[in-house]
Amino acid sequence: MTDWNERYKIGDTPWEKGAAAPPLIELLGKTQEEIWGSGRTLVPGCGSGHDVRALATAGITAVGVDLAREAIRRAEVFPRISDETYEQGDFLEKDFAEGKTFSAIWEHTCFCAIDPQRRENYAESCSRLLQSGGHLIGVFFLTAQDPGEEQQGPPFNSTISELDERFARWFDRIKEWVPESSYPGRKGKEWLAIYRKR
Repeated sequence: MTDWNERYKIGDTPWEKGAAAPPLIELLGKTQEEIWGSGRTLVPGCGSGHDVRALATAGITAVGVDLAREAIRRAEVFPRISDETYEQGDFLEKDFAEGKTFSAIWEHTCFCAIDPQRRENYAESCSRLLQSGGHLIGVFFLTAQDPGEEQQGPPFNSTISELDERFARWFDRIKEWVPESSYPGRKGKEWLAIYRKR
């Protein structure tokens, strides 16, 4: 099992790019307010909070959650943009959802980082936390498309068919596209999708 807190402490964080995900910035320039809803947006696996702050800059009330205490500590060091908040916790656990509801979830690097055996838990947690009609909005790594990609993760391989299957019990996919903007080395390996909770 990955010790995420220790990885932050020793600086073993290749996913940490120092800025918000380019597909998120692209998305914020395209989407209308109704995609995010009028409530809060959850960012699971928020790390140092770059995506949380990008959402806050766009006027979206965002809540970042991460397993690693060190990640949350780093996120809270940055100057506050608006009313964004951070919380240490495991959003895959049922207890995390108690008393919480969100109009949207922004997914970036969390789904691919967890043990694939917990992906059903991920889909259940999204359903549990989102209000009816809320959106799971995510950029997913389609690393299985690259025959040279390592099969050992994290990140772990995924495919569009698997994503659709995982979320089909609670969600309908309403939109998808390949982002024009990506970090170096990720071009063509990312897929942006919007799923609406039934």
